[in-house]
Amino acid sequence: MKKNLALILLVPFTLFGENLSELVDLSKNNKLINASQQTIDAQKAEYASVKGGYLPSLTIGANYQVTNRETSSTPDNSTSMYGKISYTIYDGGARGNTFDSYEHSIRSSKESLIDYKNRIALQVINYYYSYLSLVSQKEAKSKELEQLRAQEERLRRFLDAGTATDDEVQLITSNVESANVSLHEIELEIQTILHNLEYTVGKAVDITAGSTIKEFTTKEQLLRSDILALESNMQALLSTAKSKKSGYYPTLTISDTYTNYDLDYKTNALASNAYSSNTDDYNQNVALLSLTWNIFSFGQTKNAYKSSYKKYLALKSQYEYEKNKASVDLRLALKSYDIGKLKIASAYAGLKAAQTAYEAIKAKFQNGIVDNVAYLEALSNRFDAQSVLKTAQYDLEIKKANIIYYNGKTLEEFIKWNK
Repeated sequence: MKKNLALILLVPFTLFGENLSELVDLSKNNKLINASQQTIDAQKAEYASVKGGYLPSLTIGANYQVTNRETSSTPDNSTSMYGKISYTIYDGGARGNTFDSYEHSIRSSKESLIDYKNRIALQVINYYYSYLSLVSQKEAKSKELEQLRAQEERLRRFLDAGTATDDEVQLITSNVESANVSLHEIELEIQTILHNLEYTVGKAVDITAGSTIKEFTTKEQLLRSDILALESNMQALLSTAKSKKSGYYPTLTISDTYTNYDLDYKTNALASNAYSSNTDDYNQNVALLSLTWNIFSFGQTKNAYKSSYKKYLALKSQYEYEKNKASVDLRLALKSYDIGKLKIASAYAGLKAAQTAYEAIKAKFQNGIVDNVAYLEALSNRFDAQSVLKTAQYDLEIKKANIIYYNGKTLEEFIKWNK
């Protein structure tokens, strides 16, 4: 016995099922979450590449040239090696606005990822409490079916003894079959939720009851992460639009090129004419400050800015809409929560009434005062009332989660495991 107990203690608790915190933690391994993280990493790498392109660039190279006719300015063959450093001093503000656009885009993607994790957590919470609600319905229906079958057997004995009629037996048999079908339908819904959870968390799970959602009392509403993502994306589009205006301004670039030439003349006279120093190897350094200004582009810059700014305005309208909608969603969630508490109070009263009625009718039925129709109705009402109460309690947990989500909070922080 002691060995068996020790073995049970060594078995990981997760083998007995996952609580809500564990399910939400598992959901972080969702493939779509991983894909979103890879997208953020790609954006960061692209941004680093763009920033590198605006830093001073150093280029080295070499040339080898052969001609079929040597002249005083063109040797028979020549070799040159060079190094060039260049830097754009001013580009009309494109650089700063481009950097801002990337930073806002990356921030938007991060907020979207936070929201996606939170929405998946909300989905897992819905699955969790829907599963527990269905399990309570299954238990109630199983008990009802058990009672019905016992009564069916009892009436069949009465039928054999001639104290019950065939229609009474057929009626209860019909109720047995109906309850059995309902039980199988509930089981299908349970399996559907388990399969959906498997897709969400990436593995098959068994659910353990006992998790609850903490009450959220703060009335201050924070912007949800999906709204913050829209806001950052909106700012990214505005920065992109501003960068298009750089086409109105000049570009100023500075560069310095150092070159080493090795000239090979076959005819010494040509070499002497070409270089008074009579050398075929020399170095040259060229510093260059250049300015380019596209003063007319047939409206290209104007239309590019206009297009980008229109995109910004479109997203700004969507942002304002979603922001207002989020406020309405929260008010509705709070109202739904208040109604959920009323449903629990009503369900408690309904269960008490159904239990009292069942006990009274059961005693009358056993004494032959009422028929089995009244008894079956009372029995059904009793189990239905139990199921309604459990469903109302689990539904209230989902409503609490909705309030937390619409308040812009992280759901994972409000999950409580009641051991």
